[in-house]
Amino acid sequence: MVSDGQVVVKFGNILAKHCLDQRCSTELLRATEHTQSVSSQLGIVARVKAVTGESKASSELLLSNVQNLIQAVQHVLRAAEAACVKGLGQPSADPEEKEVAAFCQQWRKNLTQHRAKEALNSDRDELGLRKTRGAKAEPTLMSVVQEQPPRSRNIPKHPNPRKGPTVMDRHL
Repeated sequence: MVSDGQVVVKFGNILAKHCLDQRCSTELLRATEHTQSVSSQLGIVARVKAVTGESKASSELLLSNVQNLIQAVQHVLRAAEAACVKGLGQPSADPEEKEVAAFCQQWRKNLTQHRAKEALNSDRDELGLRKTRGAKAEPTLMSVVQEQPPRSRNIPKHPNPRKGPTVMDRHL
């Protein structure tokens, strides 16, 4: 989980670097810094627990840190969604940055298609408000991440695999 937290931090930092809106970029950087901190704390707690053995207090502390990391990752993903909606600049030639940009563009395309479908199939009440029953939820980055199948380390993802893991090589 700690390494997955670090992947989300790297993802957030890349997006913050290319976000066109300064407020979104700042919020995303704050969220990634918090996630970095919580991820590091979790790593420390896990190492201490491994050395000290089983105790109720250490198990509760570990569980609390895991829950904090999950909340921090969700915050990064919500801030990343805002950054993607506001717009991203062109990524550099770095393959990781291009991969992150492609991932975000695909999510934004899915969101746009969803909103277009909702506009065509408008289920509005007499006041013009959208009915919530039966309405399909908008796609989120969290849902896209959860839908990705876990990748096997033995199967290269690209025809010309790069050395070392990239931001998107992990199932978040």
